[in-house]
Amino acid sequence: MKKSGIRRKILGGLVAFAATVIVLTSFFTGYRYYTNTIDEYEKLVYGYLRAASQVIDGEKTKKYVETGKTDVYYDEVLRYLTATRDETDINLFYVFVPYEDDLVYVWQTADNAYEWLGYRENYMDGGKETRDNTFRKDPLQTITFYNDPTYGNIACGFYPIFDKKGEPVALIGMDLKVPDIRRNVMAYVMTISIGIIAVTVVAGIMFFLLLRRGLVNPIRALNVASKGMIAGLETGERVEMNIHTGDEIEELADSFTKMEHDIHEYIDQLSTVTAERERIGAELNLATKIQANMLPDIFPAFPERHEIDIYASMDPAKEVGGDFYDFFFVDETHLALVIADVSDKGVPAALFMMISKIMIQNFSMLFKSPSRILTEVNEQILKSNRENMFVTVWMGILDVTSGKIICSNAGHEYPMLTQNGGGFELLEDDPHGLAIGLMSGMTYTDYEVTLSKGDRIFVYTDGIPEATSVEGELFGMDRTVDVLNANRNASAKDTLAAVKEAAMTHMTGAPQFDDMTMLCVEYKG
Repeated sequence: MKKSGIRRKILGGLVAFAATVIVLTSFFTGYRYYTNTIDEYEKLVYGYLRAASQVIDGEKTKKYVETGKTDVYYDEVLRYLTATRDETDINLFYVFVPYEDDLVYVWQTADNAYEWLGYRENYMDGGKETRDNTFRKDPLQTITFYNDPTYGNIACGFYPIFDKKGEPVALIGMDLKVPDIRRNVMAYVMTISIGIIAVTVVAGIMFFLLLRRGLVNPIRALNVASKGMIAGLETGERVEMNIHTGDEIEELADSFTKMEHDIHEYIDQLSTVTAERERIGAELNLATKIQANMLPDIFPAFPERHEIDIYASMDPAKEVGGDFYDFFFVDETHLALVIADVSDKGVPAALFMMISKIMIQNFSMLFKSPSRILTEVNEQILKSNRENMFVTVWMGILDVTSGKIICSNAGHEYPMLTQNGGGFELLEDDPHGLAIGLMSGMTYTDYEVTLSKGDRIFVYTDGIPEATSVEGELFGMDRTVDVLNANRNASAKDTLAAVKEAAMTHMTGAPQFDDMTMLCVEYKG
């Protein structure tokens, strides 16, 4: 039984390996063939669509829908689309203007083409989603495959038609006849699989014969010797192996012997190391929880206050981070806003962050001036800053009754502000002082911004603009402003979520090197 057992396992392993190779190779080959085919048809469809969209005048297209009348140009476009259809595998071209709940046709290359002008029709299933994906300046170029009872397998795609201002005014769609892709893929996979099976069977037989001769018998000898070593480990006795095969198996036997001598020491050391790792892991988990509990994380933060919409988030690069944010009312009408970035990371930065946060909050109860608060915190930090750490801080105190916010900046990033319905912009006239903890005797400057109803202020740490892609490209201030402006009508929470998603997408495949912290406040008036 033992003699046939090892052969049976090796043979079973070879069969399993061969089956795995055949299945995976067939799958990935078929998948690659399928995706390449889809890509080719996508290029073909959008090649036709882009060419046709260049021919069509967007301004006149809108006019045809408004008047319902045709002219010479209308007939020229119809002839072009019809000729392109007749000379290719295209079943149908159609141009329509999409609306919220239905669409209006302009051109249709059916036999009764003129009857389609002005014809209004509801969207099919998925039509609104297709409209949203393509009826814009940067259309998503995707094709849909379906089986038509009359025409067979069809690839369908859409592309926008633009006016002189570059705005989309209509969509051109087309139905392209294609073969049964899945059937072609299966035929291709079957052909590949047959060849792989033949090669694998021959190679497997040869490999098994060589393996039995050069490996199975020596392993049996090693097995007998290793059992004696295992028994010796259980009883505490030392065992020597005497296996002389003249190859790597002999080296393996010598390694077993050495391992048997070392393993007793390793067991003791492993117990000590494991206990230490568990202790460190528990302390890091506790530090993470403590830091998270230090930051306000219940939203809405002030449900009884309707003057503001506020949201903040902090995503550390390590288990614990050096960034922090804070917001709290210093009295009934004044809301303090704080965002900061400590010069280091990990547990030391977290401790320094907690001290800085507590000091800022304490001095905020004594002074209404952010510059005075930062000055006092700086002096207190320097009294016991033996590690020479520092922290950049932006702080503002908002009068929720008037919208006036008094701000001060200790070496932090420029805030971003949107006012009077406009877009977000960097507040570059924000006067900067040195970061807290660098030099004694520093004084900081207050400046004032008045917020109107609907205005927003967005503050952040450098982990946002300095989020780096795998190619080494920074996310940057311009992308940050673009994302904010694209979501300027969203809530503060959704705005921060959009910025985070854009930054993480930019970093896809790259590690997060810095903490990412943000705070957004909308003044409701």
